[in-house]
Amino acid sequence: MGLTIIHINRNIIQSNNKHSTRKPVCRVEDAKGTVVYCMEVDIQGPSKMIYRPEAPRKCGAKLWVETNAPCVLIGKED
Repeated sequence: MGLTIIHINRNIIQSNNKHSTRKPVCRVEDAKGTVVYCMEVDIQGPSKMIYRPEAPRKCGAKLWVETNAPCVLIGKED
């Protein structure tokens, strides 16, 4: 497996609210750097949540979840 990083894209949440849409907001990045958006993530093992405002991720996220466990992505974006 490898490290999977999950965070919520607040810009999409705001856009969904503004335009009455329902686009997936869960951003999931796998160890290879592949990014998928989905509605839900079922983490099937240990994980940790990290808040690091002084050192955000390249995408700007200051809060994210890291796991090496398998993840089931529900409601993936087409």
